[in-house]
Amino acid sequence: MDIIPKSNVVHKLQKRGLLIAINCVAGLSIFFFGYDQGMMGGVNGAVDYYQNTMKFGKLGPDGPIYEDTLLQGGIVAIYYLGTLMGCLLGGWFGDKYGRIKTIALGAVWAIFGAALQTSAQNHTWMIFARLINGWGTGILNAIVPVWATETAEHKSRGQFVAIEFTLNIFGVVVAYCACSFYGDGTSPFIWRFPIAFQIVPLIFLLAIVWFFPESPRWLTKVGREEEARYILGRLRGETGQDMGKAEAEFQDIRNIAELERKTAKSNSYFHMLFGIGTGKLHTGRRVQLVVWLQIMQEWIGIAGVTIYQPQIYAIAGIPQAKRQWISGLNNIFYMFSTLICVFTLDRIGRRWTLYWGSVGQGISMALVGVFSRLGQNARDANNAGTADKYGAAAVAMVYIFTFTFGATWLTVPWLYPAEIFPLEVRAKGNAWGVVGWSVGNGWLTLLCPVMFHALKERTFYIFAACNAITIPMVWALYPESNQRTLEEMNLLFASDSIWNWEAERNFALLKEQNPELVQAAQHGHNVVDPDTGVMGQRQGSIGRNMSLDVNPLHHRHGHDDAEIEKQTFKHG
Repeated sequence: MDIIPKSNVVHKLQKRGLLIAINCVAGLSIFFFGYDQGMMGGVNGAVDYYQNTMKFGKLGPDGPIYEDTLLQGGIVAIYYLGTLMGCLLGGWFGDKYGRIKTIALGAVWAIFGAALQTSAQNHTWMIFARLINGWGTGILNAIVPVWATETAEHKSRGQFVAIEFTLNIFGVVVAYCACSFYGDGTSPFIWRFPIAFQIVPLIFLLAIVWFFPESPRWLTKVGREEEARYILGRLRGETGQDMGKAEAEFQDIRNIAELERKTAKSNSYFHMLFGIGTGKLHTGRRVQLVVWLQIMQEWIGIAGVTIYQPQIYAIAGIPQAKRQWISGLNNIFYMFSTLICVFTLDRIGRRWTLYWGSVGQGISMALVGVFSRLGQNARDANNAGTADKYGAAAVAMVYIFTFTFGATWLTVPWLYPAEIFPLEVRAKGNAWGVVGWSVGNGWLTLLCPVMFHALKERTFYIFAACNAITIPMVWALYPESNQRTLEEMNLLFASDSIWNWEAERNFALLKEQNPELVQAAQHGHNVVDPDTGVMGQRQGSIGRNMSLDVNPLHHRHGHDDAEIEKQTFKHG
């Protein structure tokens, strides 16, 4: 394959080795993402940062006193406005110019933003620096999950992405360590060094991503089929039992790409948001699903715990001297909890992962509020021993919440958007998920200081209620994507009904009606005769009868060619 440079790892690695290498690079970007989020929790507690440079608080006898909570939250939240804008750019750029170039663009942009943050001299400087840094993060978040899912096999897609998010929380742990061991916080070094440190993985990412293969699905979409076939062959194997698997998957991708190409005139963000001109693809519905899934991921409480963890422990009555190490220990448990998702996500599916997570998180958040209130009552009654016990119980509930989140809700809202969108707009679709994450995170990080100040422990009841809301939401509206190929998603969302049970019923009928469309990769059917090397009937373009409309006559009476001919792939 002379088209792909000889230095590309695709020539040296194959199958699982190549997949692991790709996921290590994707994990490096996700590590930066986690580090960047976790870093602000430590930076906010540095005396020189909040008192001398940003001037939104001062050091009191029992720790920081934040006098301007709106400015404190605004500096954190403006980052998510940047991620919102950056993800839209990343989605457009990724669909037009490819996944690899977009990752490089995001890394360059984030390096520039990190350098500006490191050198900030006042809150105005910091606000604009975080906005720019957010652009880079948004670009990376829009494209890296797409690249990872488009190269992984559908049977282990969730596992590979879950491993990446173990690295994400490892980034949070590293951020805690970087912020914790440099004196009493009065030196600028304690907050400038952790900000500058994020440049290291970004430079490494920028340097190595050029040596990795482009997504074979994007290559197929833009007509570079020879490269796509070669890369798929290296990813899936080309000998023995693997013979023909790559070609079968390639044919599925090309079939779906040909169907989707008819909607190319309706692929703007505006058309996607409102589903204009997308017909049976129902892109607008998919956009709403991923946006709200990401918003709810933040409002179930994790945004507050990640960034304002020391303040949560203050509400629970934990002394200042203990808050930082308790936060760090929680982050370590958080990291190990993500390994549960690695082994369960592809077994129990996306929906059941979210269900048990919502139950555990909701109960934990409610009990954080209860124990914090009881502890405050005990302190008011001068019963220090009882107050300490309730404080410890509240901390335990925060630990359980974080552990449960790491095993469930951390990964699924990032994986789902990268799975369910049509190939023609997959990067843009995933960008809509990042929009939801940015809105949820920005909204909550802006309000958290205000809510903690005004509502105190009652804030946790709001988080508990949001967890309860997600259970019927997921049950009714979110079809299962587990163990289904990316090409099958168009069939899964072809129903005109918003309800999950109708989508599943319609999916089963379409699979029966269009067996040639996405069958070989799903079931391992070989499209190449191993003896003759001759391609089977699946070679070439799709038949005219392929459709996302369910044909009742076809379902009831078998093949009726005259009737099927009337069924068209509608857009409009």
